[in-house]
Amino acid sequence: MKEVMAIVRMNMMNKTKIALAAAGISSITARDCLGRGKGLVDLSLLKGAEKGYEEAISQLGQSQRLIPKRILFTVVPDKLVKKTVKTIIKVNHTGKSGDGKIFVVSVLDSVRVRTGEKGNITLDD
Repeated sequence: MKEVMAIVRMNMMNKTKIALAAAGISSITARDCLGRGKGLVDLSLLKGAEKGYEEAISQLGQSQRLIPKRILFTVVPDKLVKKTVKTIIKVNHTGKSGDGKIFVVSVLDSVRVRTGEKGNITLDD
């Protein structure tokens, strides 16, 4: 089983949730978060700012501003990982900077608190 974590634009969360449910992935958790990608910052200016050069710091301006995003988490059986990732990409892809990022992480086990069941039986099919 794998955990799929996706960082998406705030305004894409409902579309993503609906698309995942339609694809059979109804169990998700979501949180508000703040972040930015490297595309918003001139990395040479950032390095100069980190060294304390005032010229670089003044040129960074608003580019260090963190952007509100949503991060969603779902744990799925291995057989649903590709479908989950493809669904998230299909809904969120605009071709512009800020479309988001997806991480896939191995999960050792899952336990349903109510019944004590373990493993893939606790996940969406």
